[in-house]
Amino acid sequence: MRAWLQLLLTGGLTGLLAGCQMTPTTLPVAEPAPAAECRWPAAPGDSLARVVTALEAGGFLVRHTDVPLGLVSAERARTTLYHDNGIDRLPRIGGFVLGGSGGHVSSGVMIGIGGGFGPGVDEATRVERVSVVVDQRQLQVARDIRMIDWRGDLRESRSASDAGFCRDLRRAIEATPAGEAP
Repeated sequence: MRAWLQLLLTGGLTGLLAGCQMTPTTLPVAEPAPAAECRWPAAPGDSLARVVTALEAGGFLVRHTDVPLGLVSAERARTTLYHDNGIDRLPRIGGFVLGGSGGHVSSGVMIGIGGGFGPGVDEATRVERVSVVVDQRQLQVARDIRMIDWRGDLRESRSASDAGFCRDLRRAIEATPAGEAP
């Protein structure tokens, strides 16, 4: 291909594609917004170690800590039932039958009512992730919950930084003596 034609085609295509890229006008925001109880002033003994101890006592597995940032990330997962799994549960009425014996093949129509069920079709894994930031002035908590069905598909994902959870976590952190935290 001639150089000028190739330059025209690639340059023109690049120019067209560059116009398709757009920057977002706003940054993502958690919906619903975290409750006011998920941010509180730091007490003199608040530390990452106390937060880790409180999270582990609550059944969380600490996945990551970053001491310079004052960040702890943890999660806990449990198996649960997920009833809105998208499987059609309406009864089946009728069907087509094909079969035979003795070298003869026949077909027919079957009339009946039936439904389907099986082990594990309603099982899901509920994954709860929590991040806590500790600095000299305050503690801040962010939490999200994801439901993953038995096929591994994400069925639900939501921000769950609600007042009840944050109050309970704050009480657990404050109940951990500063000297006993690892």
